[in-house]
Amino acid sequence: EVQLVESGGGLVQPGGSLRLSCAASGFTFSNYAMSWVRQAPGKGLEWVSFINSGGGSTTYADSVKGRFTISRDNAKNTLYLQMNSLKPEDTAVYYCAKLRGSSSDYPTCDYWGQGTQVTVSS
Repeated sequence: EVQLVESGGGLVQPGGSLRLSCAASGFTFSNYAMSWVRQAPGKGLEWVSFINSGGGSTTYADSVKGRFTISRDNAKNTLYLQMNSLKPEDTAVYYCAKLRGSSSDYPTCDYWGQGTQVTVSS
């Protein structure tokens, strides 16, 4: 079965950095685009970043542009989110999500992981 397992979350001070990982299994990872989404306390889901199947095309929400970097290692079936210059408003549960195809032509997600908590606080 499709399985997505996030890790790397934790408590960090404002201005600090974290790298999130998502280990994928149960499908041909290199054939599918992926996204990160997040949910802040008391709020709905917010899309954060997108990467196509080959890793050559990425997009970001305006709120994280210039601070976060999405990447993937298809040989390791792993998705990453490097988070720099973190702000308190980045506090959220971060989810790894699989898209239905290889590119942005497939804008909906069909699977996602259990999430990992990121807390940015002094």
